[in-house]
Amino acid sequence: VLGLVSLDSARPIALGTEQGVVKRVQPGGWPAKPDFEVISLKDRDRVVGVAQPGDDAELVFITAGAQLLHFPAAQVRPQGVAAGGMAGINLGAKDAVVFFGAVAAGEDAVVATVSTPEGTLAGTDPGRAKVSAFAEFPGKGRATGGVRAHAFLKGETALALAWAGPGPALANGPGGEIRELPEAGAKRDASGQPLDGVVGAI
Repeated sequence: VLGLVSLDSARPIALGTEQGVVKRVQPGGWPAKPDFEVISLKDRDRVVGVAQPGDDAELVFITAGAQLLHFPAAQVRPQGVAAGGMAGINLGAKDAVVFFGAVAAGEDAVVATVSTPEGTLAGTDPGRAKVSAFAEFPGKGRATGGVRAHAFLKGETALALAWAGPGPALANGPGGEIRELPEAGAKRDASGQPLDGVVGAI
């Protein structure tokens, strides 16, 4: 489960995929059956995030390569359930989206990122985390590249986790235990601070 949406709302459902596709699903006229597809996916693609924001919200992609792109939801024309969406973010070679979501207009939002060294066993190195103000990240147009959201140190090549939304950012460990993230205020392209424990979710 990635999120909860209302089929009775007049707001379109926004979806983002691992390969950088974005779609807003036209509300109403849903198929008369208990479950149905809301996006036609390409081979080896998958949905990584869902939201149901207004037209004045910002849709946000964050990639494993630490690129963040946000643009107005109004730039994405709503489509029917059978459509495959459109280009959301331009990905570099071997990059993939790790987070998709929405930030409401006027929201005091933050961006949290966690990097871990390449080649370490899962759960053995907590990595480094930082929390930056969403306002630090300039907006760009849909289907463009993002801006750097995290500086990698030696041995680091990708983000393990990323999240954008209303502050404060809260985190849990793999077993549900509370994890402390650094305080907000880091520069958008900082490298982060060492964590005391592995973060499973933000």
